[in-house]
Amino acid sequence: MPRHTTDIPLPDLSGRRAVVTGASDGIGLGIAARLAAAGAEVVLPVRNPAKGESAVAVVRGRVPGARVSLRTLDLSSLESVATLGDTLLAEGRPVHLLVNNAGVMTPPERRTTADGFELQFGTNHLGHVALVGRLLPLLRAGHARVTSQISVAASRNAIHWADLNWEKSYDGMKAYSQSKIALGLFGLELERRSRDQGWGITSNLAHPGVAPTSLLAARPEIGRPQDTLGVRAIRFLSARGILVGTVESAALPALYAAASTDARGGTLYGPSGPGRLGGPPAEQKTYSRLTNTEEARRVWEVSEELSGVRFTG
Repeated sequence: MPRHTTDIPLPDLSGRRAVVTGASDGIGLGIAARLAAAGAEVVLPVRNPAKGESAVAVVRGRVPGARVSLRTLDLSSLESVATLGDTLLAEGRPVHLLVNNAGVMTPPERRTTADGFELQFGTNHLGHVALVGRLLPLLRAGHARVTSQISVAASRNAIHWADLNWEKSYDGMKAYSQSKIALGLFGLELERRSRDQGWGITSNLAHPGVAPTSLLAARPEIGRPQDTLGVRAIRFLSARGILVGTVESAALPALYAAASTDARGGTLYGPSGPGRLGGPPAEQKTYSRLTNTEEARRVWEVSEELSGVRFTG
């Protein structure tokens, strides 16, 4: 039998503006709906307008009167990130919550972003770095909580410093791990720099465990014409309440990290069940790949250089 989905309480978020990437379906959509239900005004930056409109309809169906709206964003294009930044800066509204949730996983063959970066590194990591940098004035104005969604994949492999863009050889899973390690190191470095430089931003990390999301499903646009065996197995286990989570439970760690009054900066939150694959959210020991502050500094500096976005405070 399917397990009952664990839930968590959220504080009243009335008067707060939340930006959630990757919210046109799956975990991101669940996060957006819950934030809207708690009273937040939720901005959904999406690449696909039709999926975005469907997501807005879902949120409004779940939350009558929800304050939710779309903006355009393709994280695989630094120009698109800059345009969104300009749009939100022109609106002049402080951002109180930013959830860096969007991602792409394991294209079968190496693919690149509009700017020539390996797709996963460019989208999952550099796109979000550029977004945080572009929105920094609004994040500071909102004393924002920035939550970056990493992955259990960040607990293994490493940053491929000799070939960040995997041009000499390509391993989809190792490249995915790299993108999530880099994002995690960036998120923790953001917390340290905010504290040291008085930016007023709190930054933490979350991971969803394992759940039947679209990450491993058919994605023709990245060269995956049909569902992987992995996602089929995950769906089978999830439907029977075995080991892994559901899409609903997988959204909870990031929700807790982003909105709970008990969540702290510089901390990783994830499922607390066996293997940290499913179950209620809880604070977790930071993965060893994310604890080297010198590596974090190096990621920060390289990311500024590659993205062309400087964190001037």
